[in-house]
Amino acid sequence: MTKEQERDELHRAIWQIANDLRGSVDGWDFKSYVLGMLFYRFISENLTSYLNNEEKKAGNKEFDYSKIKDSEAEFGREVTIKEKGFYILPSELFTNVCKKAKSDPNLNETLSQIFNNIENSAKGTESEDDLKGLFDDIDVNSNKLGGTVQRRNELLVKIMESINGLKLGEYQDNTIDTFGDAYEFLMTMYASSAGKSGGEFFTPQEVSELLAEIAVYGKKHVNKVYDPACGSGSLLLKFAKVLGKDNVRQGFFGQEINITTYNLCRINMFLHDINYERFDIAHGDTLTSPKHWGEEPFDAIVSNPPYSIKWEGDANPLLINDPRFSPAGVLAPKSKADLAFTMHMLSWLSTSGTAAIVEFPGVLYRGGAEQKIRKYLVDNNFIDAVIQLPPDLFFGTTIATCIIVLKKSKKDNSVIFIDASAEFVRGGNKNKLSEVNRKKILNAYVERKDIDHFARLVTSQEISENEYNIAVSSYVEQENTAEEVDIEKLNAHIAEIVIKQHKLREAIDEIVADLEGGAV
Repeated sequence: MTKEQERDELHRAIWQIANDLRGSVDGWDFKSYVLGMLFYRFISENLTSYLNNEEKKAGNKEFDYSKIKDSEAEFGREVTIKEKGFYILPSELFTNVCKKAKSDPNLNETLSQIFNNIENSAKGTESEDDLKGLFDDIDVNSNKLGGTVQRRNELLVKIMESINGLKLGEYQDNTIDTFGDAYEFLMTMYASSAGKSGGEFFTPQEVSELLAEIAVYGKKHVNKVYDPACGSGSLLLKFAKVLGKDNVRQGFFGQEINITTYNLCRINMFLHDINYERFDIAHGDTLTSPKHWGEEPFDAIVSNPPYSIKWEGDANPLLINDPRFSPAGVLAPKSKADLAFTMHMLSWLSTSGTAAIVEFPGVLYRGGAEQKIRKYLVDNNFIDAVIQLPPDLFFGTTIATCIIVLKKSKKDNSVIFIDASAEFVRGGNKNKLSEVNRKKILNAYVERKDIDHFARLVTSQEISENEYNIAVSSYVEQENTAEEVDIEKLNAHIAEIVIKQHKLREAIDEIVADLEGGAV
């Protein structure tokens, strides 16, 4: 399947499930059941595929893990958990449970036990923290599914059968981020009415790819990649696809404050065949309680942190002395944490690394503390590029966001400003970055040359003289799309109109005179 075919297939299936459950389950809760069952299916297939391949390597060409007895499978538990981080008995695989779902009067209890068994399979092992709580958002005994066991099970059967019907082939071979795309689609369907936090919105795949391409440019491998507000993990996973997960030597690191998306991120790692020992996703507030001290610095940082959210700021006297924030001499405003995330990422960026960060446009020009932080960034030559993105790329906002690229080792003392506000195609009810759009932006970033109405290389001196305003519109002149007017032709045309008007008046005067002369 092509990328668009895979995406269309996924969306059709989710929409069908939505129709089946319409009026029964709140949209926000519904997404958890869909994503949970997707995870259950694919983690089952992932394990089955792995074990089947191992047996084939050993010469057992006809082996099919899904068809053997549980008693026969137990011998491989310890070794498999060490390798994959979890274990599922054949009878508990998604495909086998789905086959019996309709005839299982206790399906909810069956699923509950299976989910517990999967999590418990990692207890006491290195993967315990990576598995803990992954199924917490799938409450199969919730009254939200129905007031009776029978009703709950009817809906669970419908969800399982719909998920089972998805024809997406081998998960790791899909060209789309299936979980992330499902999450984005579900958010599109339900977020406006669910009234949930905008900080949970998923970064579009095309934007993720651009950020990854910028962060990885010129590198064949990196030691570590990091996202301090990782959400569902789409940026980390896109980085893995752009560079190749095996070229990230020491793994993928991230932190997420929202428990639902934190779980989703860990799920996504597993489903992209990134083993538990190669990722470390933490839960908590990155700004006030960062979990990866000791793992930094990072060679590549990609992030789309929440826009202009509140944080403790100077209300916490400890933060001004925090080595992440203190170099600027001032903290980001309590009502706008954008540049606090920026300073955090700069602090944890390696000397040879690159950070590509989606920012709210206000951080580019607002005064006060934010201006002082921009002064620190510009004067110390940390800003490599500022890219103005088109409007209406992200679900939940139509605002045209921007990308700030940070480096600690630059070859010049200038910033490349790129106006990509017109670089988009319309897809559905949102704008999208096409491959052509992304290539044009990336080429301008790499070449660092002036391009009329699109890119301009600006010295730090000029930026300082402009009071550290780094809005792209301040440096890249917009093209005048107004039609040029030939004054001589216009004057001639006006003269013709005047003559015609004069003749018309004379004709009218003659008619009026005739009428008056004929009056009795």
